[in-house]
Amino acid sequence: MTDEQKLRIRNLRGNNVGYVRIARMLGISENTVRSYCRRNEMTWNSAPMDEISNVETEKHFCKCCGKPVPQNPGRKEKKFCSDKCRMNWWNSHPESVRRKSAREIVCPACGKLFFSYESGRKYCCHDCYVADRFGGDSR
Repeated sequence: MTDEQKLRIRNLRGNNVGYVRIARMLGISENTVRSYCRRNEMTWNSAPMDEISNVETEKHFCKCCGKPVPQNPGRKEKKFCSDKCRMNWWNSHPESVRRKSAREIVCPACGKLFFSYESGRKYCCHDCYVADRFGGDSR
């Protein structure tokens, strides 16, 4: 990329022109424009990424622990600060999970009736799987 192209990218980006349009105008790859802008922290109105994420952080807090959650502009809202918090929250709120279709299955090992959301599941637990398949204990 030439210095003239870099200067034009800076000017166009400062005028809120998108990556695709800049790439077409300059005849270079959209990904080249995007990576150059991100490396040089050129977002809309040329505001640095840190300022945008700080503004967004004030509005969003982790559903599990309540810590501020930094947001990425132009992306879907983050609801959790970490994978650990996300898994803890979903495990403690199973009623919030939207399950599409549950099948009622009888375990071939113990005969217990259970529900499965997976298409290939046959056994209610790992112990029943081991007992039926290998005739032994799981440990």
